[in-house]
Amino acid sequence: MSTTRPYPPGDLGPEPGSAGASAAPAAATPAGQVRRLRLAGTRGAVARGRDFARQALHDWGWLPAVGADQRAAAEDVLLVVSELVTNACLHAEGPEELRLRCSAKVLHLEVSDLGTGSPAPRSPHRPGRPGGHGMFIVQRLCLDWGVVRNTDGTGKTVWAELAAPS
Repeated sequence: MSTTRPYPPGDLGPEPGSAGASAAPAAATPAGQVRRLRLAGTRGAVARGRDFARQALHDWGWLPAVGADQRAAAEDVLLVVSELVTNACLHAEGPEELRLRCSAKVLHLEVSDLGTGSPAPRSPHRPGRPGGHGMFIVQRLCLDWGVVRNTDGTGKTVWAELAAPS
């Protein structure tokens, strides 16, 4: 898990145009908009999560992609959603909810579950071995990721952040 972030999970740092931020033009993304999908007890949670994320990316103007960078960013988001929801299905009694929050520079996603374990990239990573690559993929594609335990002691939220397309 990364510990290099200069601000806590969910704090996306300064918005474009504020002090300390680049003057890059804002995308068509509604700043701070949150999308939630309840997954508890549903069948086909991975496909539903991916379809839900795809629709959000379409609504936010990431899809259809107008260039290679935008296409790669959208594909990375869909892959990370798939990996985190799959991990909740396989290792944590199933996902409870998928949340997506987008700003002009970062897409923050969360998958909550009732499991007790903590995801971690398998070490050492063995690319030729089947299975066990999910968190390695998340670690490679994301700006940062982590786990927040629920305050009541049951379950957790696995979160990840990806850069918005330039």
